[in-house]
Parts: sequence; structure tokens; C-alpha cells
Amino acid sequence: MKATATRRHGSLKHDLKVRTHRLLADEPRENGGEDSAPSPQELLAASLASCTAITMEMYAARKGWDVGDLEVDVTYEPAQRGSPTRFSMEVRMPKELPDEARERLMQIAAKCPVHRTLEGEVMFDERVTLT
Repeated sequence: MKATATRRHGSLKHDLKVRTHRLLADEPRENGGEDSAPSPQELLAASLASCTAITMEMYAARKGWDVGDLEVDVTYEPAQRGSPTRFSMEVRMPKELPDEARERLMQIAAKCPVHRTLEGEVMFDERVTLT
């Protein structure tokens, strides 16, 4: 997987490219941005929320469960001195879904690829290319 960020001159706004898709990232005004797009940290929370929802929906589809309008909210608090990064997740499911299905879906939620990445050990390979 590859993502590319290219700065728009004169601002903190960046054009993002992922495969054939185009997105934007920016910072809120209080951080010097134009607030024209989500911040990188907001995109991280959105990645976790969407990956969780998609993983749950794919599992439910394989089981033949109708999860209706499943929604996942993620709140992200970056690490502060002496405390870890904190993600809070709220999953809204239809009340008609049986308890066993809800419990299993919550177990599956913790297995989405983004959740596993954030939970596990991460390694970085960084290099500079001069242009």
C-alpha cells in the first residue's frame, strides 16, 4: 500500500493520492491551516472508524446477519507526557440484532487491520531522496 502527500504551496494543505483516489489533508486554523480538510490525526481516527465498520459489515454479510445502519464513532487523543495515545470507539447497532451477534461483532471489530496495526509493534524505514 502506498499513499503520497504533496504540499500545496503557501499553506499546510496537502493533496493526498492513494491508488487512483484523491483526498486532502489540512490543519485547523488554530494550528496555522485553512481548515479546508481533515487533519492527519483526524484521518487516522477516520481510518480506524471506517476499517472497524467495514470489517464488521463483511463478517456480518458472511454470517447472513442484517446489521442495518451500523455506525462507528472514534475519538482520538494523542499521547501526552506520561499517558498513552487513547482511542475511544462507540459502535451503534440495531437493537433487533441478537446479543450473541452483537458480542461477536465487537470481537471482530478489534481484529480490523487498522486496529491491529495501532495495537501492535510498528517499525519505520525512513530515507531522503533529493530531487
